Amino acid sequence: MDDLDTWNADTSPDSDRLIFRGGILGAIAPLGLFLTGVAWLGLSGAPDERGFWAILLVAITLGTLLAKDPRAYSDAVIKGMSRPIVMLMVFAWILAGVLGSLVNAGGFVQSLVALATAVGVSGGGFVSVAFLICAVVSTSTGTSLGTIILAAPLLYPAAASLQADPSMLIGAILAGATFGDNVSPVSDTTIASASTQKTDIGGVVRSRIKYALPAGALALILYGIMGADAPEQLNVASINDSHGFQGIWMLLAPTASIVMLLKKRHLVESLLVGIVTGVVTGLASGSITLSALLYIDTENFIAKGLILEGMERGLGVSIFTILLMGLVAGLQKSGVVGDWVGNLRNRTKSPQKAEWWIFGAISGAVILTTHATVAILSVGDITNEVGESAGIPAYRRANLLDMAVCTYPFLFPFFIPTILAASMTISGEAFGLPRISPFTVGFLNFYSWGLMAMLIFAISTGFGRSENREKELEK
Repeated sequence: MDDLDTWNADTSPDSDRLIFRGGILGAIAPLGLFLTGVAWLGLSGAPDERGFWAILLVAITLGTLLAKDPRAYSDAVIKGMSRPIVMLMVFAWILAGVLGSLVNAGGFVQSLVALATAVGVSGGGFVSVAFLICAVVSTSTGTSLGTIILAAPLLYPAAASLQADPSMLIGAILAGATFGDNVSPVSDTTIASASTQKTDIGGVVRSRIKYALPAGALALILYGIMGADAPEQLNVASINDSHGFQGIWMLLAPTASIVMLLKKRHLVESLLVGIVTGVVTGLASGSITLSALLYIDTENFIAKGLILEGMERGLGVSIFTILLMGLVAGLQKSGVVGDWVGNLRNRTKSPQKAEWWIFGAISGAVILTTHATVAILSVGDITNEVGESAGIPAYRRANLLDMAVCTYPFLFPFFIPTILAASMTISGEAFGLPRISPFTVGFLNFYSWGLMAMLIFAISTGFGRSENREKELEK
């Protein structure tokens, strides 16, 4: 189960609502300002997530001014920022940065390039392989964000010498992580979609394959075709392969974390085990020295080292996460999401209209809450009620919910998965690779685009609707 997608019941907003000047428009104005700012930065080509800090700060300020009770709004923001899930994400970003710093310093990227060159994998082939690797890891562990923070720092820097398009490569990494979040039986979105529709997880996953595989196949083909970048276009220096294959041993570090996740251990514990494994492996192989981990720069009177360097990598996305969760908490306190969903429920009569309503409700909920699992929980009960009355099978309802939340958060530049994937491209700077913006990363997530197309096709044509009904009646 994806620790980063867990939202405990005690973190939901209190029953007392916040009232805003301007009513609903006043309540959503801060979010609207944030989305406008994100769009502006994205279209301007600003790849650094730190640019979102100022926009979020201005949006929260606007919310404080519009709230009729500024103190209550401020309390809601602080409560949202201090939720255990937020601190978990921040700690995970920091630990992931340290793990990536250790693995890269140990020569893993150089050895990966040497290995890929030896077996003849490069260009679009390497991008497709990266998609498959991330799909396997995310399906096995159920964590999309965990897959990104483990895989991106390892795979992205290799683009420098393997003639792979850096933008396509990070898009493929995000797409592979999305695939597992969509189909894994231990993903939070799978568990939430199945449980809210009162059906079994195994049946939901089996019925979801017919939607996921076409989208996955499309992504795999597109990355293979479009993933290559001619050496003259990729204006970076080739990676020094002096490490030979020695750095492959550093793969033990992320592997240790993945094994711990497969054993259902806590994400923090899993990352710490990976860090310790990385330190031991690096020291034992001689690729990392003890002094490189932490030392004092006497000329500048500051501490430096791989540990601090890794921690600093997680700073940008950590501050973004804290501010975003504060902004969303203020919106949730207004009750806008529940009111909006409730007002739409009476517009459904036929199964197709009901499915369009479910699609619209979950789409609005995930955009307003910026959190996949929270969105499912927000509309799950009413989806169950509306879907049953329209004759839509439980598997089908669960699939509609899960497919929708595996699109927007992995496509739009103001969601944590795209921000995280973009922030991980900092790992390529040492190899001459560019930082990629969240806007570009999401746009090149071909799996989520394919899944969106499958979702619209399924609702428009009824594809899979009757089959789900027949299978459930056989149970």
